[in-house]
Amino acid sequence: MNSRPRVWPRPLARGDVVGVVAPSGPVDPVRLQQGAAVITSWGLTVRYGSSVLDHHDQLSYLAGDDRRRAADFAAAWSDPDTAAVWAARGGYGAQRMVDLLDFDTLHTAGPRHLVGFSDVTALHTRVGRELGQVTVHGPGVGSVDQLSDAGNVTALRQLIMGPPPPQTILVEGRSVRPGSADGRLWGGNLALLASDVGVEPVPDEPVIMIIEDTGENAYRMDRMLTQLLRAGFLAQVSGVLVGDITGQSPDLLEQVVVDRLSGLGVPLVVDVPVGHGRRNLALPLGAQVRLEAGRTSGTLRLSRPPAVA
Repeated sequence: MNSRPRVWPRPLARGDVVGVVAPSGPVDPVRLQQGAAVITSWGLTVRYGSSVLDHHDQLSYLAGDDRRRAADFAAAWSDPDTAAVWAARGGYGAQRMVDLLDFDTLHTAGPRHLVGFSDVTALHTRVGRELGQVTVHGPGVGSVDQLSDAGNVTALRQLIMGPPPPQTILVEGRSVRPGSADGRLWGGNLALLASDVGVEPVPDEPVIMIIEDTGENAYRMDRMLTQLLRAGFLAQVSGVLVGDITGQSPDLLEQVVVDRLSGLGVPLVVDVPVGHGRRNLALPLGAQVRLEAGRTSGTLRLSRPPAVA
């Protein structure tokens, strides 16, 4: 992980172009259109990738061929008119196409806001590291229920049309282990983080980890957290936030997280409104943040003035 301060892409303004791509699973065209209508209502211009509605010929869980999805992403990023590249949805497939991207070309194009969550974690991790920039973990364009939530919209616009000032409260949750910590915000979907072991470098500076997931049983959660621990990926974790993790009893899933992560001896906050639920507050991955966990509640704040590119 690059330890240099990461830049924030410039704030979006009315008239700016948002490139919408499908780097993972296939997209419902109706939901895509509804989400795009929300974005255009902010004064932004939506420009769809050429293969955004593609379907893979044999693998129905992919939005088209890997190379076409990678080419669509690269074309959107490299377009001089584009100010943001926004994933239509998650699902699965970003890890199949991320290594096909020419990061020298993306770097030459300069910083762009990258927005999405879930499977897009693979892109957040790689793009943020390679290009040295902050990316936005937030609703996809097709996440219509999330984009219709006023709290989600406020948090999202604050990050991409901001930037927010220092000490801005990003999210709050329930404190399980009190304490305070500083670090770079790192994480996203737990399954994608565990899948990056052996591919992505281990964090080499203090990080505040945020995790979320969906459709996971307790033993799979345990296995993924154990994998991250055994691989040394959590050695630099100075604080933990746990968003929505659906799939089994919430109490059991919380017990798994506490059992696996309490040994880190760091502040732990759960019930954070981030993930696949109706409330999915946007977070600036790669930004410097501070986690303060008291006896009952915890707060994540932006701790350093954004360095805007």
